[in-house]
Amino acid sequence: MDSMTFHRDATGEPVLAPPPTTPAQAGHAPPAPSRIHRLWRGAEGDPTWARPALLGLLLATALFYFANLTSSGYANSFYSAAAQAGSASWKAFFYGSSDAGNSITVDKPPASLWAMALSVRLFGLSSFSILMPEVLMGVATVGVVHGTVKRHFGAAAGLIAGAVMALTPVAVLMFRFNNPDALLVLLMALAAWATIKSIEQGSARWFAIVGVLLGLGFLTKALQVLLVVPALGLAYVLFANTTLRRRITGAILGAGAMVLSAGWWVAIVELVPASMRPYIGGSQDNSFLSVTFGYNGLGRISGNETGSVGGGNGWGATGLGRMFSTSIGGQISWLIPSALILLAVGLFLRGRAPRTDGRRAAYVVWGGWLLVTMVTFSLMAGIFHEYYTVALAPAIAALVGMGAAEAWEHRAKAVGSVTLSAATAVAAAWSFVLLSRTDWQNWLRVGVLVLGLASALLLLAITQLHRRFVPAVIASALVAVLAGPAAYSVQTVSTGHTGSIVNAGPAIAGGGPGRGGMPGGPRGAMGAPPQQGTAGGPGATRGAGGIGGLLNASTPSTEVVSALSADASSYRWVAAAIGSQNAAGLQLGTGLPVMAIGGFNGSDPSPTLAQFQQYVADGDVHYFVASGNGDGPGGGRGGGLGGGPGGSGTGAQISQWVAATFSQVTIGGSTFYDLTRPRSSGTATSGSATTQST
Repeated sequence: MDSMTFHRDATGEPVLAPPPTTPAQAGHAPPAPSRIHRLWRGAEGDPTWARPALLGLLLATALFYFANLTSSGYANSFYSAAAQAGSASWKAFFYGSSDAGNSITVDKPPASLWAMALSVRLFGLSSFSILMPEVLMGVATVGVVHGTVKRHFGAAAGLIAGAVMALTPVAVLMFRFNNPDALLVLLMALAAWATIKSIEQGSARWFAIVGVLLGLGFLTKALQVLLVVPALGLAYVLFANTTLRRRITGAILGAGAMVLSAGWWVAIVELVPASMRPYIGGSQDNSFLSVTFGYNGLGRISGNETGSVGGGNGWGATGLGRMFSTSIGGQISWLIPSALILLAVGLFLRGRAPRTDGRRAAYVVWGGWLLVTMVTFSLMAGIFHEYYTVALAPAIAALVGMGAAEAWEHRAKAVGSVTLSAATAVAAAWSFVLLSRTDWQNWLRVGVLVLGLASALLLLAITQLHRRFVPAVIASALVAVLAGPAAYSVQTVSTGHTGSIVNAGPAIAGGGPGRGGMPGGPRGAMGAPPQQGTAGGPGATRGAGGIGGLLNASTPSTEVVSALSADASSYRWVAAAIGSQNAAGLQLGTGLPVMAIGGFNGSDPSPTLAQFQQYVADGDVHYFVASGNGDGPGGGRGGGLGGGPGGSGTGAQISQWVAATFSQVTIGGSTFYDLTRPRSSGTATSGSATTQST
């Protein structure tokens, strides 16, 4: 009897029961798995290989992205200088100022600068501290895409999507570069993940989180984030697991959250008196709303961008084939044809699913993202750079992973096997075309084509093959599909990238805008063009026109750094230069505030001649960077510098006044004007600097 216990049956009568045989029956729960075990094991129901494969993917992505990172120096010195300023001044941090003296902001909202500025505050100013946050954003984006796809399509689909994301050439470039696009893409991917979750749960609260993420995206790169809004909003309203009334209410709540999460910063900037904040870079009227809806907004669509350089056909021919063009195709288009095939078939296969079907909702989220963004990029007539296409990468990666998994599940039917075969064959054929556009690694294109077509044929008969051969067919198809972009990505990692216009992969003959020189003009016609691995970081050289140029900064000599650093605490700005890149090189070299007259293009009316004269009278500025040979900033021939298309021309006015009023000084081979020394007759030499009347 000692081994028996009493319990009561349904009628309440006591009965004998056998002793417990499990810890749970004995009232003792099994020991909870350790945190490390849960991390390694993954979610309940996942295959045993799923979590180790994910961790391996993330680790491999991190190692790949961190490799050779500092070869890019300060990458885009325009943003690096702003990050340096934000690390030295909380006011510059908040507004996104180009300098700690807060003369002017960059021409974008500041969210992407915040991560870099905090990194510089923690680790000091260096190439690594500037670019490390971008790499971490890239690894996070790969994880988000993987996790979002895995929710409804399984671990294998998520792994494929994550690998495609990690190996997209333009993504490899931008997650190792310091433009705003890295943070923008991460926030948009997070918004897609939160949208899927809000649809599953029919949750307005989760869709409000979507709005917050999109609002932060606006504070990263303004209106570009709106390109994903139609897809996310439509998917929620159509498919969320709740009533129509609650879906509409949730959509309104999400829109409100987006406005509030972006609007608080915009309201502060617009309401603070202009005299108490820096000038808003990129605008002609010192208004953030103006630059948002003009230069950075509708002007990008129409090509009518006041204060811009180039534009119109100078940024490449528009049309629906633009993403496949010579200059852009190798950046992003490797898997676009396959993604479109898989999207169409996926929607067909989900045609009779219930309204709340999660897979169909995912196709609408990612497919709508891809189509709206791709059409907009294809038709926009204003400023367009190849690296903008990184915004397509998460959608392409997700559609490839989702569609491949869906087709595989239907492989016993013609629709499944034919879809897998077609997607593989098209990807291999298009890779062959893209690889044929360059003389780089000619053997690869033939190998990709042969392997891809062979795999496509075998996929047609996949159910007839012995199961031991199936993994080999799958592996060969994946290799054929990913070999081209992976090779481009390896080349991208092995090369440093600096300047304002950068591209992934090897050089392409006739690559168009961004592959050497300004669009619409000869190489170097507007100052120093972007050169991979030269300017903008340690070991960089001085550009044409004395210091830097429109598209790239340069490293100042030790003599220049010494002269500008002397008695620096007595000045609000140790120097002033026309154009942000000219100022950025000096600022990064000295770690001291340098005024960027006219903003990025030199065409913003900041400061006016009267304002600059007052700064000089107050002793706020020490040196002024002279223009060089008529080609550099302020020289008069550079389209945007000193007053570009639609610009104010105040840079030229300031240059003329300075030249007529102050002594010219040669320091380390570069020409400056000493704003503490009015013109006088004769020539004086002091140390390495020579001063003469002009």
